[in-house]
Amino acid sequence: MTTRRTLIAAATVLAASAAFLPAPAAAQMVMKAADVHPPGYPTVVAVENMGKKLDAATNGKIKFQMFPGSVLGGEKEMIEQTQVGAIQILRTSLGPVGPVVPEVNVFNMPFVFRNIAHMRAVIDGPIGQELLDKISASPAKLVGIAWMDGGSRSLYTKTPVRKPEDLKGQKIRMMGNPLFVDTMNAMGGNGISMGYGEVFTALQTGVIDGAENNPPSLYTANHFKAGAKYYTQTNHLIIPEILVMSKVTWDKLSPADQALVKKFAREAQMEQRQLWDKAVADYSVKLKAEGVEFIEIDNKPFYDATAPVRAKYGAQFTDLMKRIADVK
Repeated sequence: MTTRRTLIAAATVLAASAAFLPAPAAAQMVMKAADVHPPGYPTVVAVENMGKKLDAATNGKIKFQMFPGSVLGGEKEMIEQTQVGAIQILRTSLGPVGPVVPEVNVFNMPFVFRNIAHMRAVIDGPIGQELLDKISASPAKLVGIAWMDGGSRSLYTKTPVRKPEDLKGQKIRMMGNPLFVDTMNAMGGNGISMGYGEVFTALQTGVIDGAENNPPSLYTANHFKAGAKYYTQTNHLIIPEILVMSKVTWDKLSPADQALVKKFAREAQMEQRQLWDKAVADYSVKLKAEGVEFIEIDNKPFYDATAPVRAKYGAQFTDLMKRIADVK
Protein backbone atom coordinates (compact mmCIF):
# COMPACT_ATOMS: atom_id res chain seq x y z
CA MET A 1 0.00 0.00 0.00
CA THR A 2 2.85 2.35 0.92
CA THR A 3 4.52 1.65 -2.40
CA ARG A 4 1.27 2.40 -4.23
CA ARG A 5 0.82 5.70 -2.34
CA THR A 6 4.42 6.62 -3.14
CA LEU A 7 3.87 5.94 -6.86
CA ILE A 8 0.67 7.98 -6.92
CA ALA A 9 2.38 10.87 -5.13
CA ALA A 10 5.30 10.74 -7.56
CA ALA A 11 2.95 10.69 -10.52
CA THR A 12 1.06 13.69 -9.12
CA VAL A 13 4.30 15.64 -8.71
CA LEU A 14 5.37 14.77 -12.28
CA ALA A 15 2.02 15.83 -13.70
CA ALA A 16 2.18 19.11 -11.81
CA SER A 17 5.72 19.69 -13.03
CA ALA A 18 4.71 18.92 -16.61
CA ALA A 19 2.15 21.71 -16.49
CA PHE A 20 4.99 24.19 -16.19
CA LEU A 21 7.14 22.70 -18.95
CA PRO A 22 7.16 24.56 -22.30
CA ALA A 23 5.06 23.02 -25.06
CA PRO A 24 7.11 21.26 -27.78
CA ALA A 25 8.17 23.72 -30.48
CA ALA A 26 6.19 23.58 -33.71
CA ALA A 27 8.07 21.82 -36.51
CA GLN A 28 10.18 24.27 -38.48
CA MET A 29 9.67 24.42 -42.25
CA VAL A 30 12.65 25.52 -44.33
CA MET A 31 11.47 26.37 -47.82
CA LYS A 32 13.82 26.25 -50.80
CA ALA A 33 13.28 29.38 -52.91
CA ALA A 34 14.80 29.29 -56.42
CA ASP A 35 15.46 31.67 -59.31
CA VAL A 36 17.55 31.64 -62.49
CA HIS A 37 18.52 35.26 -61.82
CA PRO A 38 21.76 36.01 -59.93
CA PRO A 39 22.19 37.17 -56.32
CA GLY A 40 21.24 40.84 -55.92
CA TYR A 41 18.77 40.76 -58.85
CA PRO A 42 15.43 42.50 -58.00
CA THR A 43 13.36 39.28 -58.00
CA VAL A 44 15.91 37.49 -55.79
CA VAL A 45 16.11 40.34 -53.27
CA ALA A 46 12.31 40.70 -53.07
CA VAL A 47 11.84 36.96 -52.40
CA GLU A 48 14.64 36.96 -49.80
CA ASN A 49 12.89 39.82 -47.99
CA MET A 50 9.58 37.94 -48.19
CA GLY A 51 11.31 35.03 -46.42
CA LYS A 52 12.60 37.33 -43.66
CA LYS A 53 9.06 38.62 -43.07
CA LEU A 54 7.65 35.08 -42.86
CA ASP A 55 10.44 34.10 -40.46
CA ALA A 56 9.59 37.03 -38.16
CA ALA A 57 5.80 36.63 -38.40
CA THR A 58 5.91 32.88 -37.62
CA ASN A 59 8.59 33.16 -34.89
CA GLY A 60 11.02 31.16 -36.99
CA LYS A 61 8.55 28.42 -37.92
CA ILE A 62 8.84 29.22 -41.66
CA LYS A 63 12.19 30.13 -43.18
CA PHE A 64 13.42 30.58 -46.76
CA GLN A 65 16.69 29.22 -48.12
CA MET A 66 17.47 31.07 -51.36
CA PHE A 67 19.01 29.31 -54.38
CA PRO A 68 19.65 32.00 -57.06
CA GLY A 69 21.65 31.85 -60.29
CA SER A 70 20.19 28.60 -61.72
CA VAL A 71 22.02 26.46 -59.13
CA LEU A 72 19.00 24.11 -59.04
CA GLY A 73 18.62 24.00 -62.83
CA GLY A 74 16.93 25.93 -65.62
CA GLU A 75 13.32 27.10 -65.37
CA LYS A 76 11.88 23.92 -66.87
CA GLU A 77 13.78 21.69 -64.41
CA MET A 78 12.91 23.93 -61.47
CA ILE A 79 9.21 23.94 -62.35
CA GLU A 80 9.28 20.13 -62.35
CA GLN A 81 10.99 20.15 -58.93
CA THR A 82 8.39 22.61 -57.61
CA GLN A 83 5.55 20.41 -58.85
CA VAL A 84 6.78 17.49 -56.71
CA GLY A 85 7.64 19.65 -53.69
CA ALA A 86 11.44 19.48 -53.94
CA ILE A 87 11.44 23.28 -54.42
CA GLN A 88 8.86 25.23 -52.43
CA ILE A 89 9.01 28.77 -53.89
CA LEU A 90 9.89 29.56 -57.50
CA ARG A 91 10.17 32.73 -59.58
CA THR A 92 9.69 31.75 -63.22
CA SER A 93 8.87 33.26 -66.59
CA LEU A 94 5.44 32.60 -68.08
CA GLY A 95 6.64 30.55 -71.05
CA PRO A 96 6.84 27.19 -69.25
CA VAL A 97 3.50 27.84 -67.47
CA GLY A 98 1.61 28.43 -70.74
CA PRO A 99 1.18 24.75 -71.67
CA VAL A 100 -0.88 24.09 -68.51
CA VAL A 101 -2.60 27.48 -68.17
CA PRO A 102 -3.03 28.78 -71.76
CA GLU A 103 -4.55 32.09 -70.61
CA VAL A 104 -1.18 33.35 -69.34
CA ASN A 105 0.04 33.34 -72.96
CA VAL A 106 -2.04 36.46 -73.56
CA PHE A 107 0.72 38.43 -71.80
CA ASN A 108 3.27 37.25 -74.41
CA MET A 109 1.62 39.09 -77.29
CA PRO A 110 3.14 42.25 -78.78
CA PHE A 111 1.74 45.53 -77.48
CA VAL A 112 -0.97 43.82 -75.42
CA PHE A 113 -0.01 46.42 -72.79
CA ARG A 114 0.17 50.12 -73.68
CA ASN A 115 3.07 50.69 -71.30
CA ILE A 116 4.56 49.52 -67.98
CA ALA A 117 1.94 51.40 -65.93
CA HIS A 118 -0.87 49.65 -67.85
CA MET A 119 0.74 46.23 -67.31
CA ARG A 120 1.03 46.89 -63.57
CA ALA A 121 -2.60 48.02 -63.34
CA VAL A 122 -3.64 44.73 -64.99
CA ILE A 123 -1.55 42.38 -62.80
CA ASP A 124 -2.44 44.30 -59.61
CA GLY A 125 -6.16 44.11 -60.37
CA PRO A 126 -8.89 41.48 -60.92
CA ILE A 127 -7.36 40.06 -64.14
CA GLY A 128 -4.04 39.43 -62.42
CA GLN A 129 -5.75 37.66 -59.52
CA GLU A 130 -7.93 35.58 -61.88
CA LEU A 131 -4.85 34.28 -63.70
CA LEU A 132 -3.10 33.47 -60.40
CA ASP A 133 -6.24 31.56 -59.37
CA LYS A 134 -6.33 29.71 -62.70
CA ILE A 135 -2.74 28.56 -62.15
CA SER A 136 -3.65 27.40 -58.64
CA ALA A 137 -6.73 25.52 -59.91
CA SER A 138 -4.90 23.91 -62.86
CA PRO A 139 -3.36 20.39 -62.89
CA ALA A 140 0.10 22.02 -62.69
CA LYS A 141 0.44 21.47 -58.89
CA LEU A 142 1.53 25.10 -58.55
CA VAL A 143 -0.08 27.88 -56.51
CA GLY A 144 0.15 31.35 -58.06
CA ILE A 145 1.03 33.80 -55.28
CA ALA A 146 2.42 36.94 -56.96
CA TRP A 147 3.50 38.67 -60.16
CA MET A 148 6.95 40.11 -60.83
CA ASP A 149 8.13 42.69 -63.37
CA GLY A 150 10.18 41.28 -66.23
CA GLY A 151 10.78 44.64 -67.87
CA SER A 152 9.86 46.15 -71.18
CA ARG A 153 11.70 44.77 -74.21
CA SER A 154 13.00 47.07 -76.92
CA LEU A 155 15.32 46.79 -79.93
CA TYR A 156 19.08 47.17 -79.86
CA THR A 157 20.88 47.27 -83.19
CA LYS A 158 24.09 48.35 -84.92
CA THR A 159 22.31 51.00 -87.02
CA PRO A 160 19.53 53.38 -85.89
CA VAL A 161 15.93 52.16 -86.16
CA ARG A 162 13.12 54.72 -86.06
CA LYS A 163 10.42 53.10 -88.19
CA PRO A 164 9.57 49.56 -89.42
CA GLU A 165 11.23 50.22 -92.79
CA ASP A 166 14.59 50.65 -91.02
CA LEU A 167 14.46 46.98 -89.98
CA LYS A 168 14.27 45.69 -93.55
CA GLY A 169 16.86 42.94 -94.08
CA GLN A 170 18.08 43.07 -90.47
CA LYS A 171 18.45 39.76 -88.61
CA ILE A 172 17.18 40.24 -85.05
CA ARG A 173 17.52 37.64 -82.30
CA MET A 174 14.25 36.71 -80.58
CA MET A 175 13.37 34.31 -77.77
CA GLY A 176 12.65 30.77 -78.98
CA ASN A 177 8.92 31.04 -79.53
CA PRO A 178 7.14 31.27 -82.94
CA LEU A 179 5.02 34.10 -81.56
CA PHE A 180 8.11 36.23 -80.92
CA VAL A 181 9.73 35.42 -84.27
CA ASP A 182 6.46 36.33 -86.03
CA THR A 183 6.39 39.59 -84.06
CA MET A 184 9.80 40.65 -85.36
CA ASN A 185 8.92 39.61 -88.91
CA ALA A 186 5.75 41.73 -88.71
CA MET A 187 7.75 44.68 -87.36
CA GLY A 188 9.87 44.64 -90.52
CA GLY A 189 12.92 42.61 -89.50
CA ASN A 190 13.99 39.01 -89.89
CA GLY A 191 13.34 37.24 -86.58
CA ILE A 192 16.02 34.69 -85.63
CA SER A 193 15.38 32.22 -82.80
CA MET A 194 18.58 31.89 -80.75
CA GLY A 195 19.71 31.06 -77.21
CA TYR A 196 20.56 34.05 -75.01
CA GLY A 197 24.10 32.80 -74.43
CA GLU A 198 24.86 32.87 -78.18
CA VAL A 199 23.88 36.50 -78.77
CA PHE A 200 27.21 38.21 -77.97
CA THR A 201 29.23 36.12 -80.44
CA ALA A 202 26.47 36.28 -83.06
CA LEU A 203 26.46 40.09 -82.86
CA GLN A 204 30.25 40.21 -82.97
CA THR A 205 30.51 37.97 -86.05
CA GLY A 206 27.56 39.50 -87.92
CA VAL A 207 25.36 36.40 -87.74
CA ILE A 208 22.71 38.78 -86.36
CA ASP A 209 22.36 42.56 -86.66
CA GLY A 210 20.61 43.11 -83.34
CA ALA A 211 18.44 41.70 -80.58
CA GLU A 212 15.80 42.93 -78.12
CA ASN A 213 15.69 43.05 -74.35
CA ASN A 214 15.62 45.44 -71.39
CA PRO A 215 18.45 47.83 -70.37
CA PRO A 216 19.76 45.68 -67.45
CA SER A 217 20.15 42.71 -69.81
CA LEU A 218 21.77 44.79 -72.57
CA TYR A 219 24.35 46.05 -70.08
CA THR A 220 25.07 42.92 -68.02
CA ALA A 221 25.42 40.73 -71.15
CA ASN A 222 27.80 43.29 -72.71
CA HIS A 223 25.90 43.19 -76.00
CA PHE A 224 26.64 46.90 -76.51
CA LYS A 225 30.34 45.96 -76.68
CA ALA A 226 29.54 43.72 -79.65
CA GLY A 227 28.29 46.69 -81.66
CA ALA A 228 24.66 47.11 -80.55
CA LYS A 229 24.94 50.83 -79.82
CA TYR A 230 21.38 51.94 -80.71
CA TYR A 231 18.53 51.22 -78.29
CA THR A 232 15.18 51.91 -79.96
CA GLN A 233 12.40 52.10 -77.38
CA THR A 234 9.74 50.08 -79.16
CA ASN A 235 8.50 48.46 -75.88
CA HIS A 236 6.93 45.79 -78.09
CA LEU A 237 6.90 43.12 -75.36
CA ILE A 238 6.09 43.80 -71.71
CA ILE A 239 5.95 40.36 -70.11
CA PRO A 240 5.40 39.94 -66.37
CA GLU A 241 6.96 37.01 -64.52
CA ILE A 242 5.40 34.92 -61.78
CA LEU A 243 6.04 33.69 -58.24
CA VAL A 244 4.59 30.25 -57.50
CA MET A 245 4.56 27.86 -54.55
CA SER A 246 4.51 24.09 -54.72
CA LYS A 247 0.95 22.84 -54.09
CA VAL A 248 2.47 19.96 -52.11
CA THR A 249 3.89 22.53 -49.69
CA TRP A 250 0.87 24.84 -49.78
CA ASP A 251 -1.42 22.05 -48.65
CA LYS A 252 0.78 21.48 -45.57
CA LEU A 253 0.33 25.06 -44.37
CA SER A 254 -2.38 26.15 -41.94
CA PRO A 255 -4.93 28.66 -43.28
CA ALA A 256 -3.25 31.34 -41.16
CA ASP A 257 0.17 30.60 -42.66
CA GLN A 258 -1.33 30.49 -46.18
CA ALA A 259 -2.75 33.98 -45.55
CA LEU A 260 0.69 35.20 -44.42
CA VAL A 261 2.33 33.77 -47.55
CA LYS A 262 -0.18 35.60 -49.78
CA LYS A 263 0.20 38.85 -47.83
CA PHE A 264 4.00 38.88 -48.00
CA ALA A 265 4.01 37.68 -51.63
CA ARG A 266 1.89 40.72 -52.56
CA GLU A 267 4.34 42.94 -50.69
CA ALA A 268 7.21 41.27 -52.60
CA GLN A 269 5.38 42.06 -55.86
CA MET A 270 5.34 45.76 -54.95
CA GLU A 271 8.90 45.84 -53.59
CA GLN A 272 10.36 44.08 -56.63
CA ARG A 273 9.04 46.69 -59.04
CA GLN A 274 10.70 49.50 -57.06
CA LEU A 275 13.98 47.58 -57.19
CA TRP A 276 13.40 46.93 -60.91
CA ASP A 277 12.72 50.58 -61.74
CA LYS A 278 15.93 51.58 -59.96
CA ALA A 279 17.90 48.90 -61.86
CA VAL A 280 16.52 50.08 -65.22
CA ALA A 281 17.38 53.69 -64.39
CA ASP A 282 20.88 52.79 -63.17
CA TYR A 283 21.71 50.59 -66.17
CA SER A 284 20.30 53.15 -68.63
CA VAL A 285 22.74 55.72 -67.22
CA LYS A 286 25.60 53.20 -67.52
CA LEU A 287 24.66 52.37 -71.13
CA LYS A 288 24.56 56.04 -72.13
CA ALA A 289 27.98 56.50 -70.53
CA GLU A 290 29.22 53.66 -72.78
CA GLY A 291 27.95 55.50 -75.87
CA VAL A 292 24.61 53.72 -76.37
CA GLU A 293 22.06 56.04 -77.99
CA PHE A 294 18.49 55.73 -76.66
CA ILE A 295 16.04 56.47 -79.47
CA GLU A 296 12.48 57.49 -78.60
CA ILE A 297 9.98 56.80 -81.36
CA ASP A 298 6.31 56.83 -82.26
CA ASN A 299 5.30 53.23 -81.48
CA LYS A 300 2.08 53.33 -83.52
CA PRO A 301 3.58 52.08 -86.83
CA PHE A 302 5.05 49.08 -84.98
CA TYR A 303 1.76 48.49 -83.13
CA ASP A 304 -0.19 48.60 -86.39
CA ALA A 305 2.30 46.28 -88.12
CA THR A 306 1.86 43.60 -85.43
CA ALA A 307 -1.96 43.53 -85.61
CA PRO A 308 -1.89 40.24 -87.63
CA VAL A 309 0.20 38.61 -84.87
CA ARG A 310 -2.36 39.55 -82.21
CA ALA A 311 -5.13 38.29 -84.47
CA LYS A 312 -3.36 34.97 -85.10
CA TYR A 313 -2.25 34.16 -81.55
CA GLY A 314 -4.96 36.04 -79.67
CA ALA A 315 -8.04 34.53 -81.30
CA GLN A 316 -8.73 32.39 -78.21
CA PHE A 317 -8.22 35.38 -75.88
CA THR A 318 -10.48 37.93 -77.59
CA ASP A 319 -12.58 38.70 -74.49
CA LEU A 320 -9.57 38.73 -72.17
CA MET A 321 -7.65 41.06 -74.49
CA LYS A 322 -10.59 43.46 -74.56
CA ARG A 323 -10.75 43.44 -70.76
CA ILE A 324 -6.99 44.15 -70.63
CA ALA A 325 -7.36 47.01 -73.13
CA ASP A 326 -10.19 48.48 -71.02
CA VAL A 327 -8.04 48.69 -67.87
CA LYS A 328 -7.12 52.32 -67.23
